[in-house]
Amino acid sequence: MLSKNWDIVATTAFAPIVWGSTYLVTTEYLPPDRPLLAAVLRALPAGLLLLVIARRLPQGSWWFKATVLGALNIGMFFTLLFIAAYRLPGGVAATVASVQPLLVAGLAVGLLSQRLRLRTIFLGLAGMAGVALLVLRAEAAIDPIGVGAAFASAVSMACGVVLSKRWAADVPPVALAAWQLLAGGLLMLPLMLTYEGMPPTLTTTHVAGYAYLAIIGGAVAYAVWFQGIRQLPPANVSFLGLLSPLVATGLGWVVLGQSLTLWQVVGAAVVLTAAVLAQMGTARQREPKRLRAPVAAT
Repeated sequence: MLSKNWDIVATTAFAPIVWGSTYLVTTEYLPPDRPLLAAVLRALPAGLLLLVIARRLPQGSWWFKATVLGALNIGMFFTLLFIAAYRLPGGVAATVASVQPLLVAGLAVGLLSQRLRLRTIFLGLAGMAGVALLVLRAEAAIDPIGVGAAFASAVSMACGVVLSKRWAADVPPVALAAWQLLAGGLLMLPLMLTYEGMPPTLTTTHVAGYAYLAIIGGAVAYAVWFQGIRQLPPANVSFLGLLSPLVATGLGWVVLGQSLTLWQVVGAAVVLTAAVLAQMGTARQREPKRLRAPVAAT
């Protein structure tokens, strides 16, 4: 029953809820046409902050693992997502990306020896349909490269979620988040400097927006996200990601005065139902005992 792990589900849900506010913060509080800069400034300062808190560096194979996970969950994911955002309407990109719970469930079969349930497939398809009703527009243009980038971003994050579950059972979530944010941010930094650079001026509003993305959307959100991956089945965690377009649409309606149709309300109900039902009947997973310290204190 959900009551057995409601606390960790609610805590993990904080991350995609916060990420749903990214569109509002980006459009209203950040300089225009600097998406990679926003991604780098969300990742690197957050990674440094968490590294100071964790006081741990990777050791041995974790230098490689942290780089791989940082690329999948942060660097590649954000870069592909921004390519999709530039080439597709936001509704199309979000709808394609909503396939992620199904990808995670499929990958978990091969990498974690978990069983793929018909219920999970049904809820995954329902979640995609709900996101489509919520954000997709009839006049939306379809660009093959954009669709490919959106799908690849979902694959990248799905692989990152499952591999995080497979590798990181005995790594503190704060340290794991720090390593990945730093690795992903460093991978994106050359792209940002090459294709965007810094804006000519930064206002107090811009600084506040970047601080929100780094501290709340980066450090806090990723720490609780990886804690959730540690304690919940990866497919369950991925279903919580469907809350992001739900929150983004809600904030657009409440804060920006955007219109909300009946079909969007239906889509929101379907998304919320799929995300909640995916958590039903799942008990919190026991954390394995640590046999040896995988990291070294700085």
